[in-house]
Amino acid sequence: MAQRLFQAEAEPANLIIAGGRLVDPAAGFHGEAADLRIADGLIAEIGHDLRHPDAERLDATGLTVTPGLVDPHVHLRTPGDEHEEDIASGTRAAAAGGFVAILAMPNTTPVVDSAAVLAGLVETARAEAVVATGFMCAITRGLDGRNLTEMGELSAAGAAAFSDDGRPVADAGMLRRALQYSSITGLRLALHEEDTALSAGGQMHEGAVSAELGLRGWPAVAESTMIGRDLGIARYEGAGLHICHVSVAESVAEIRRARELGTDVSAEVTPHHLCLTDAAVRGLDPAAAKMNPPLGSDADRAALIDALADGTIDCVATDHAPHADHEKDAPFEEAPFGVIGLETAFAAVYTHLVEPGMLPLQTVIERMSSGPALAFGLPAPGLAAGRTADIAVWDLGASRVIEPPYASRSRNCAFTGRTLRGICRLTISGGRVAHRLIEAVA
Repeated sequence: MAQRLFQAEAEPANLIIAGGRLVDPAAGFHGEAADLRIADGLIAEIGHDLRHPDAERLDATGLTVTPGLVDPHVHLRTPGDEHEEDIASGTRAAAAGGFVAILAMPNTTPVVDSAAVLAGLVETARAEAVVATGFMCAITRGLDGRNLTEMGELSAAGAAAFSDDGRPVADAGMLRRALQYSSITGLRLALHEEDTALSAGGQMHEGAVSAELGLRGWPAVAESTMIGRDLGIARYEGAGLHICHVSVAESVAEIRRARELGTDVSAEVTPHHLCLTDAAVRGLDPAAAKMNPPLGSDADRAALIDALADGTIDCVATDHAPHADHEKDAPFEEAPFGVIGLETAFAAVYTHLVEPGMLPLQTVIERMSSGPALAFGLPAPGLAAGRTADIAVWDLGASRVIEPPYASRSRNCAFTGRTLRGICRLTISGGRVAHRLIEAVA
């Protein structure tokens, strides 16, 4: 099987993370304090008062130790727009947010639709990526919706999945053929769901706020009707499908129905759709509040949270979408869609959903770690002896005002100016320290 995740070489970790509260539902940890020893990048043992002469000791008393996070939807803007983000800066941002693996989208310049372009990205990731990085390749050449890419060749070259993200697969026959070919590779299609005939010209969610602001609305059915169509085709073909950035209640209903009918579907939701609503658009700040799909209503947000809680939606993904300042510094109608989110994802969900008691921490960790990994057939991080160390350590009592500078090269963050609780103190990806804000102790 071809390798799907790539990372720069670095010295493997030899650490003892001492006294942290371990949270990993799959491993049976629900907040118990323990030591975790990492030797040559592997979790060697979990216990109490662990010591080893070759291990640096880190005091994690009062901190929370979890499996590292996995983000299946990131835009690294390379090739083509490295001034907005590149593999080095994007993976540093991921590490600062507790992510140990990410998947990058193919809507770049040129599009990742050939083995040659993919090979260049893999080579760069092996030299620069501080966390494990995979690359989705395009479903159709040039994202044109007309001609399938060479999925077998791309799979053999290391593609992690296929997506025309940023554009829907508008032609139903093309989607059916894509499902048939992708099924042969064993890789999933990840679909951006949008009926552009319905959303055309839309600047924000269609509803009371869009009417109040006089901005052209984007109806919920532009997303949900495409989801219903595509899940019907997937069910007919007996194929699996991943739904990107679900944003409205109608879409949740379509996914729930498809699951009940036995469709193999995974689905993701972003932190900004879980935590914010279209009320945020009243500030008319495109850097923080203009994204695709747009922020929905209070009822949409409630439906998304319920779906994440019951597993209808099994992944949280950032849809990290960097843009240069001058692009976002424009009237709302003219600015591009997209916000960054790698560095704030966990803190936003923890602050808005866990602390108020809307979701348990264990559920959030599962949906941000093993959920995305399993959806795409990637190794699921976990706290167990013998496993590669893919770990995040959190200070859940610490808060910060979100403001630049960020590890990302871009600043268009949905949570800028907001106070969020939960700071990542340590990220270990693939057994290597990728981010560290903890000093050693004797």
